[in-house]
Amino acid sequence: MAAGSAIQIPTRLPLLLTHESVLLPGSTMRTSVDSPRNMQLVRSRLLKGTSLRSTIIGVIPNTSDPTSDCDDLPNLHRIGTAALAVQVVGSNWPKPHYTLLVTGLCRFQILQLLKEKPYPVAEVQQLDRLEQFTNDHKSEEELGELSEQFYKYAVQLVEMLDLSVPAVAKLRRLLDNLPREALPDILTSIIRTTNQEKLQILDAVRLEERFKMTIPLLVRQIEGLKLLQKTRKPKQDDDKRVVAIRPNRRISHGSITEDEEEEEDHDDVVMLEKRIRTSSMSEQALKVCLKELKRLKKMPQSMPEYALTRNYLELMVELPWNKSTKDRLEIRAARIVLDNDHYAMEKLKKRVLEYLAVRQLKNNLKGPILCFVGPPGVGKTSVGRSIAKTLGREFHRIALGGVCDQSDIRGHRRTYVGSMPGRIINGLKTVGVNNPVFLLDEVDKLAKSLQGDPAAALLEVLDPEQNHSFTDHYLNIAFDLSQVLFIATANTTATIPPALLDRMEVIQVPGYTQEEKIEIAHRHLIPKQLEQHGLTPQQIQIPQVTTLGIITRYTREAGVRALDRKLGAICRAVAVKVAEGQHKEAKPDRAEVGEGEDCKEHVTEGAKPESISDTADLALPPEMPILIDLHALKDILGPPMYDMEVSERLNQPGVAIGLAWTPLGGEIMFVEASRMDGEGQLTLTGQLGDVMKESAHLAISWLRSNAKRYQLTNASGSFDLLDNTDIHLHFPAGAVTKDGPSAGVTIVTCLASLFSGRLVCSDVAMTGEITLRGLVLPVGGIKDKVLAAHRAGLKRIIIPQRNEKDLEEIAVHVRQDLTFVLAGCLDEVLNAAFDGGFAVKARVEHLNSKL
Repeated sequence: MAAGSAIQIPTRLPLLLTHESVLLPGSTMRTSVDSPRNMQLVRSRLLKGTSLRSTIIGVIPNTSDPTSDCDDLPNLHRIGTAALAVQVVGSNWPKPHYTLLVTGLCRFQILQLLKEKPYPVAEVQQLDRLEQFTNDHKSEEELGELSEQFYKYAVQLVEMLDLSVPAVAKLRRLLDNLPREALPDILTSIIRTTNQEKLQILDAVRLEERFKMTIPLLVRQIEGLKLLQKTRKPKQDDDKRVVAIRPNRRISHGSITEDEEEEEDHDDVVMLEKRIRTSSMSEQALKVCLKELKRLKKMPQSMPEYALTRNYLELMVELPWNKSTKDRLEIRAARIVLDNDHYAMEKLKKRVLEYLAVRQLKNNLKGPILCFVGPPGVGKTSVGRSIAKTLGREFHRIALGGVCDQSDIRGHRRTYVGSMPGRIINGLKTVGVNNPVFLLDEVDKLAKSLQGDPAAALLEVLDPEQNHSFTDHYLNIAFDLSQVLFIATANTTATIPPALLDRMEVIQVPGYTQEEKIEIAHRHLIPKQLEQHGLTPQQIQIPQVTTLGIITRYTREAGVRALDRKLGAICRAVAVKVAEGQHKEAKPDRAEVGEGEDCKEHVTEGAKPESISDTADLALPPEMPILIDLHALKDILGPPMYDMEVSERLNQPGVAIGLAWTPLGGEIMFVEASRMDGEGQLTLTGQLGDVMKESAHLAISWLRSNAKRYQLTNASGSFDLLDNTDIHLHFPAGAVTKDGPSAGVTIVTCLASLFSGRLVCSDVAMTGEITLRGLVLPVGGIKDKVLAAHRAGLKRIIIPQRNEKDLEEIAVHVRQDLTFVLAGCLDEVLNAAFDGGFAVKARVEHLNSKL
C-alpha cells in the first residue's frame, strides 16, 4: 500500500486458527488448512466471497482448531494479525485440504467472540497501522534513536550477504524504501527466529518495544554470520593454494601444459573480442555482445554456461549484419537465363522481370513475398533456384513439411538446454549475406502441436512491415530481414491460414500441356538423364513420338516427375546394352569379326531385327545410336498403364464425365447411376463429402420437379422418379475422398441419361455448380480441369458461363483442340451433353371446368 494510505480493517473478522507458524504484519505466509472450522471458513468466506472485504480474515497464532465440530474452541490468543488471502489452492491428496497464501496487514485485539460455528467470528479492535507514528515528543526522540540503531544493524546484516543474489539486492532496496516502523516485523519474519520469538514480537504492540526486542535478534544473526565466515575462510585459502600450485604440473600424456591451454583460451577470448568490435553489427547487438563478453571473462571454463555464452557470441559475429551481394539487374540477360532454365511459366517470369525493373528504379526496395501454388512436379522449387541465379544472390531452401514447433522458426530461448537459433537465422548464417533468396518449401504442410503454431510464427517473417526487426528467441535482438526475397511453395491454399495467406503474393503455377511436356522433356529432362547415366546423343535417340507415347500411356500427371522417372528407366536399359557391347568389343576373339557385317540392333516401328543364325552375331555390339520407338517402350516400361477408356465406359445410359480439381492437378471423374425397384431411397457411394452429397440431392430434386417437362419417367412410367424406385449414384475410384460443388451438372446429366435411356456424348466433359432453380454457378480450377480433359482426349467441355474469363489463361493450341460450351442454366447443359439436344415438351394449358 502506498505511504500515507491508512489500513482500515472491518470490526468483525472471521478467525483462522493456526498453531505451527506466526504471521507478522508486512510478511507473507503459506499455511495448510484441514480442520473443520478452518475448511468451512475457506469454503464459505473466501471461495464464495465476491468483494475485497471478504478476503480479509484474522489469523490467530498459537491456537489449534479442534478436529471435530462438536468440540469447544480453546482459549484464543488475544493478539492476532489481520491478513489478506492472496491465493487459495485445494487438493484431495492425501486428504482434503486447502493451502492459503496470506499477507499480514496489521495487528488486532479480540474484544468479544461473536460465534463459534460454522467458523469463529469475533469483534476486534485494530491496534496499529503500518504508517502510524506516535505523537509524544520524548517517545519520538527515543524511537528515532532505536530506529537508527535498528537500521544500522539491518544494513550491516544485509551487506554481509551476497548482493549479486536478486533477493538480497531487493531486500537492500527495501531497507531504504519502506517506512522504519514496518522493518521490525518484516526482518523478524526473514531472519532465523523461533515461533515463540515471533509471538513475542507480535504481542509487542508499542513500536519502542518492537525495536528493543528485534535488535538483539539482528545482533545474534550478525554474530552467527561472522562465525560462519571465519570457519569457511581457511577452506577458501586452501582452494587458492591449490589453484596456485596446479598450473605448474604438466599433463602426463602430452607436451602441452595447462597454463599454455589457459593462455590459448585467453587468446581465443581476445580474438573473439576483436572480431566483435570490428564486426558491422548494430549498436544494440554490439552492446549486448560486449556485456556477454564481460560475463564470459569472469566465468570459469568448467561452467556449462561458458560454452553456451561463447557459442552465442560466435553466432553473433558470424551473422551477416550488413554484408550483402550486388544484384544483377540486366533484364535482357535475366530473361535469357529464365528461358534457358524453364519452359513456359510465363507468369513467374513476368513477375521476376517486374521486380528487376523496379529495383533498377529504386535501390532500397523491400524483398517481395511470393507464393507459388501448383501441383507437384511443375518446377516451383527449381524456379526459385533459377530466380536466385538470375539475381546473382545466394539461395537457401527451408523445408517446412511436417514442421510442428514454432521454435523451428523463431528458435529456442537460451535458458533451455540444447537451445539453438531458428531456421531463418541459421540459414542467414549459412549463406553469409543478408539478402539471399529463401525458399520456404511446402508451406501448406505446416502442422500445429503443443509446442505452438509455426504458421503463426511465420506471420512476422513474411510481413514486409514487420520483418525489418525480426526477433529470434535465441538472439533476443532484432535482425533485419527486409532485404531477403522470400518465396513460398504450396500445392493448395486451402490449408494455409488466412492471415498467412494474406501476407503473400499468390502466383498460380498450373500443370503442363502435352506439347509443353514434350518440349520440357527434350530441352531439359533427356539431356539431364543422359548426363546422369553416362550416355551421349550419339548412343541413344528418343523421338518426339516416343515422348508423346510416354506422356499419354505411361504417365497421367500435371507435372513431369513421372515422365522424368520413365526417361531414367529407358536410359538405364540403354546403358546396359552399351556396357555389354563395350565389354564384348574388348574380347580378343571378337577382333576377327568383319566390320561390314550387317549386325544392326535398331528397333524401328513396324520392323524387327533380322533373324540371326550365327551365335557369334548375337555377341556383336549394337550399332549406335539406339532408337527408342513405341515397341521398345513396351519392352522397357512394360504394358501401358493408362488406356483411353472414355468411349468404352459411356456405352450405356447413366454414365457421365465430370472434371475435378485436386492438389495434384486436374482429373476426369466418371459418375455412374443405376435404378432398381425400392422405396424411393437415394444411395451415394465413393467416399463423398457433405458438399457433394448435397449436390446429388439438389440434382434429384431438380429432375423430379422437371420430370414432366423433359418426359422423364421411372420403370413403371410414373413422372415421380422416386416412386417405388431406388437410385444408386457411384463415383469411382471408391478409395479416393471427393468433395466440392463442381459435380452438380455432371450428376444432373448422369441422372437425365438414366431416366431418359439416352447415351451421353462420349467426347463431352463438364463442370459446374447447380442451384435448385436450375442455374449453373461458376467454379474454380478451370485451367487444370481443361488440361485434364485435354490429356484424356476429350473434345467438348461444358463450363459455367461466368467462367469464360478463365479461358484466357489456357494456351492457344489447347483452346483450338477443344470446343467450349458456356452454360448459364441446366437446359443448356443437357442440350450440349446429348446428341440432338434434350427435347423439352411444350407446355399446353388446359382449362378444366369446375361446374
